[in-house]
Amino acid sequence: MNKTMMDILACPIDKNHPLELFEINEKDNIVSEGALFCLKCSRFFPIIEEIPIMLPDELRDKKQEMEFLKKYKDTLPEKIITKANPWHL
Repeated sequence: MNKTMMDILACPIDKNHPLELFEINEKDNIVSEGALFCLKCSRFFPIIEEIPIMLPDELRDKKQEMEFLKKYKDTLPEKIITKANPWHL
C-alpha cells in the first residue's frame, strides 16, 4: 500500500478519517505488511502483501486475520492485539 493512500482511506464501517497506520515492513513509501486502525470504532484492518483488507466484518477472513495477529503480536500495539474489533487475541 502506498502511504499516500492514507489521505483518502476511511473506515468502511463508520467512515472515520484519518486512520492510524502501523508499519511492519515498509520500503520506498510502500507498506507491504502493517495495519490500519480506526480510533472511532476500534477496528483494525491488516495490510498483507501491500493490500489493505478493508472489508465489512461479515466478509472478513477470521482465520487469516488471527494468524496475522499472532504473527505480529510483538510488533503491533496492544490496542490492536488485545482490544481491536472485530476480533483480537
